[in-house]
Amino acid sequence: MKAVVLERFGGPEELRLSDVDAPEPGPGQVRVRVRAAGVNPFDGKVRSGAMEALFTTELPTVLGLEVAGEVDAVGPGVTGVAEGDAVFGFADGGGYAEQALLSTFAPKPEGLGWEQAVALPLAGETADRVLRQLGVRAGETLLVHGAAGAVGTIAVQLAVAAGARVVGTAGPDNQEHVAALGATPTTYGPGLVERVRELAPEGVDAVFDVAGRGALPDSIELRGGTDRIVTIADPAAGQWGIPFSGESQRDAGRLAELAELAARGGLVVAIAATFPLADAAEAHRVSGAGHVRGKLVLTV
Repeated sequence: MKAVVLERFGGPEELRLSDVDAPEPGPGQVRVRVRAAGVNPFDGKVRSGAMEALFTTELPTVLGLEVAGEVDAVGPGVTGVAEGDAVFGFADGGGYAEQALLSTFAPKPEGLGWEQAVALPLAGETADRVLRQLGVRAGETLLVHGAAGAVGTIAVQLAVAAGARVVGTAGPDNQEHVAALGATPTTYGPGLVERVRELAPEGVDAVFDVAGRGALPDSIELRGGTDRIVTIADPAAGQWGIPFSGESQRDAGRLAELAELAARGGLVVAIAATFPLADAAEAHRVSGAGHVRGKLVLTV
């Protein structure tokens, strides 16, 4: 099968389409013929080697944390799913490929497209996990850095649905998008502390850093300390005494709930752009440039 392989850390050009052996499903796994694979900023940080300070990646490797596709093989002990079923979930061992393994997955509703389905696993799990970690409650004000991206878009909607007020940072072109999600938008960059204080004079109760673009010092100033600040994207978190939340808590039942909600139109899933599998390097270039509105997806 074809897969996008990373043999050494570096820029997007290190991602190369290669022939590799198709994986075989083990106990608890299914194999799918991939129709869509999610591209995340996290993938770019792994590719560049920036995440080596937090965990080690053995090379060569196939990147990609989430896929959607049709089941073509079922491993031992798996029930309730058959060959040909449309599913989506978290990739085991890399999703930038024609075939991939999954052990945490859910049925794809008929009314949900492949691209929309593959935008849910990482963003939904991450948003749920960090909002719980921050203890965001109704009536509180949450600041989200990177509110227009795939994770930010879901986090804003879930926090608003829980009764929180959200201030979301985004690029100038994404201000209307963030407002449409139910947040109060503002821009990145110098003067952020003053802008947020003007928008939320009562203060900020919690901060969710999705962007990882050096916003932690401003976040600490706004909070008056490091309490109730979490980043999923800034490798410098430890230098500031901020927790880096990266250990996923994968729940197939929650995936199914989010998919049904999105299929009914109750959850906006924004797709920024799609790329053929062979153009994974270009997808990484677009992701690395920032200010992406929603999800970048590889199609197979």
